[in-house]
Amino acid sequence: MKHVRWIFVAILLFSLTSFIDKGRPTSGLSVGNVAPDFSLGNDEKKCLEALKGNYVLLSFWASYDASARTSNTLFDHALKDLSPNQHVEMVSVSFDEYPSIFNETIKQDQLESSHCYVDISGEASNLFDIYHLNRGFSNYLLDKEGIIIAKNITVDQLSDYIK
Repeated sequence: MKHVRWIFVAILLFSLTSFIDKGRPTSGLSVGNVAPDFSLGNDEKKCLEALKGNYVLLSFWASYDASARTSNTLFDHALKDLSPNQHVEMVSVSFDEYPSIFNETIKQDQLESSHCYVDISGEASNLFDIYHLNRGFSNYLLDKEGIIIAKNITVDQLSDYIK
């Protein structure tokens, strides 16, 4: 009988501890998850953690993907029209394997180069795997805490999420 009581106490404690931290979002790629962090850049590193306090539009693209490239360009130009007090940062990540192609695309599309990054590892990139981009390029809108509030939005939908 003594062992049964201890087993019952152990099960009770285990059950209670399993509910701890259920209120915090977990890292993942679904709406409501914390976006997986990463860092980009050589001279001036950029990471998602450093952008907390701002909305972040995370856009993945490559010059060879016309749809993703067009979407990225539209977002870039739309963000230029937003008020600075809306606190929206864009992190634009290209998976072009040649920096020369990336740089030429930035010029042609008249993109704001300060938030554009290239991962020359292309599809072999760790970032490409983390964000499951083998299923197609995508974008994520993060709230001021780094939580994903929307995926694959259009420029027209952006203002609905930014308050």
